[in-house]
Amino acid sequence: MTRDELHQAAMALPGATLDLKWGDDHCYCVGGKMFCATDGAYANLSFKASDIAFEALVETGRATPAKYMARAKWVNLPDLRSQDVAEVADWVRSAHAIVAAKLPKTQQKTLGIA
Repeated sequence: MTRDELHQAAMALPGATLDLKWGDDHCYCVGGKMFCATDGAYANLSFKASDIAFEALVETGRATPAKYMARAKWVNLPDLRSQDVAEVADWVRSAHAIVAAKLPKTQQKTLGIA
C-alpha cells in the first residue's frame, strides 16, 4: 500500500481528519480520536484492532503490538508498502468504526456516522 492509497482510504471515512503529531507522525482521527497512524515516510502503520483481530495478527506474526498502545489493542504493520491495499483499507475501516462507536451519539450524528 502506498502513501496515497492509505491517505485516500482513511480520508474517505466519515468525519476523518489528518493531524500531524509527535514531529511528523501522520495520525488519522475521527472526532479527535486516533484510529490509525503512520510515520512521515508512510513506512509502517499502526491501527486500533478488535480483540480478535489483535490476537490473530500478533499470533500469526503479521503485525506486532504497537509501542505504547498495545494495551489498547493497537497493532503495527512494519512494512506498509508490502501490504495488500484492500486488506489494509479494510483494517482502517474497522479501526475507524471501533473508535467512532465510542464517540458520544451527538458527535457521531454531527460527523455523519450515526
